[in-house]
Amino acid sequence: MIVVDVEASGVDYERHSIVSVGALDLDHPEKRLYEECRIWEGARIEEEALQVNGYTEEQITDPHKQSEADVVHKFIAFGMAARERTLAGQNVSFDRDFLRAAAIRAGHTDWPFAHRTIDTHTLCYMHMVKRGIEPPLDPEHHRSALNLDAVLNYCGIPDEPEPHNALTGALCHAEVISRLLYDKKLLPEFEKYSIPWHSS
Repeated sequence: MIVVDVEASGVDYERHSIVSVGALDLDHPEKRLYEECRIWEGARIEEEALQVNGYTEEQITDPHKQSEADVVHKFIAFGMAARERTLAGQNVSFDRDFLRAAAIRAGHTDWPFAHRTIDTHTLCYMHMVKRGIEPPLDPEHHRSALNLDAVLNYCGIPDEPEPHNALTGALCHAEVISRLLYDKKLLPEFEKYSIPWHSS
């Protein structure tokens, strides 16, 4: 399983660009990838996105940084070395679609990863239901309120540090996947945090 997190200049993969990618191989969590890039020429920039990921416009347009195409080439090479290549993460369709769009822009004709993904939101929702816990609801929109911080907290881990970093995000996703699927801690970064349902 390839756990991945993308930071971008906005939320539309056709109009916005990747600015960084973090990933790890769940089978071998010591194998990690972190890459930053400049946005593609003409990509739009949303101020709200920069507030989330902490980059400045100058940083994501720096001509000395590698291109989005370079980053997606590196991600594909990293992913193809994994035994199990299913993409996983929180709202991972966002990451998959950005990476696939970047691959198309880079001239790839064969995006090698499947459409099916593993979403930590779904894993956590199911885990809660099976334990008789009602998943939190957004009272305004009447939908699940299980964002990444809520999933982390449920798994005994503090909120993700801000601003968001793609590698930190991927590490958080991987740790909660391990806890939710296998009842096991995974990464040394989270070793000090106990699994709540082990003590309940």
